Amino acid sequence: MYKFFNKEDDNLNKKVSVLTGASGHVGYALLKELIANGENIRILIRKDNPIFDNLKCEKVYGDVTDPSSLEKAFDGADIVYHVAGVIDVNTGNEDIVYKVNVDGTKNVVAACKKCGVRRLAFTSSVDAIPPLPDNELMHEIDHFSPELVEGTYAKTKAIATQYVLDSANENFEVVIGHPAACIGPYDYKVSSVGEMVRMFMFGSFPVTMDFGAYNFVDVRDVAKGIYLAAQKAKSGECFILSGEVLKIDDFIAILSMKCLTRKPSFIFKKWMADSVAPIAEMYYKAAKKTPIFTRYSIRKLVSNCNFSYEKAQKELGYSPISAKESLNDMVDWIREKDPKSQSAKNNIGNNIAFS
Repeated sequence: MYKFFNKEDDNLNKKVSVLTGASGHVGYALLKELIANGENIRILIRKDNPIFDNLKCEKVYGDVTDPSSLEKAFDGADIVYHVAGVIDVNTGNEDIVYKVNVDGTKNVVAACKKCGVRRLAFTSSVDAIPPLPDNELMHEIDHFSPELVEGTYAKTKAIATQYVLDSANENFEVVIGHPAACIGPYDYKVSSVGEMVRMFMFGSFPVTMDFGAYNFVDVRDVAKGIYLAAQKAKSGECFILSGEVLKIDDFIAILSMKCLTRKPSFIFKKWMADSVAPIAEMYYKAAKKTPIFTRYSIRKLVSNCNFSYEKAQKELGYSPISAKESLNDMVDWIREKDPKSQSAKNNIGNNIAFS
């Protein structure tokens, strides 16, 4: 007798993949990528959120600082995608950044081993890679040290990345993805880059800058890279998931074209940013705003961001879209999702006055 079954039945027989950090920018993009590839997904979230409505995934409640919730989430899992982390370019939150990024990752590794998880795909950052001088092209490295990078976030990512690599054995495989600065849709929690884009769209960022650049990559390409690494890469391999180096002045120019505004004529110079940053840091904390201009972020904008994705391209088929296309999609997504966007459309004339 033949047994007929549909996709729903077939999916029940698939191995489980678990995702941490699903509500974050990279995490949500990865969730969409996993679903698009027909994976049987379980997400670990602290609380439910409407952004998960109508998405095919099982939900387990907890977080990476709670080992018991991790064990519950990882039970029966084949692959764990560990994306959860705290990105903070401001000062004063060092304890929570370390607790989540380092201790949380150690908890994830321990729970994976206890539950018999076969493979861990860990999302690190290009910030964990020590910058080379003179804009020298940077490739993957095989050892990470917090002493060689600057800033709490970078140091915690370096520590966590090395810990994950050291945890691998014949029964537990690990792969690492190093995303650059993510742009594109799904920025529900509002990243620093996302805050800058929103401010420009809503008429509260009437300046351009004559300094600084960074490596920007579409978050959907990062998600594809992480998924491909988890499926194809050898254990212990690291992959830089970067995109395009873009001057901040060009970044603003792309936004101006997309928003049908003239490019701001006022130029924010580095000495101005250096002067404003300490005051801005206090404002961000007091107002509980996503930080943009901090002393650390300014130093990052003038440091080497020339990361090569050649290895991911050759071994995984990684091929990121342009920063312009990604920023255009990000603006469209914000217009659709952010209630302020309607008033922003009505203020286009005000933005044009910046010329």
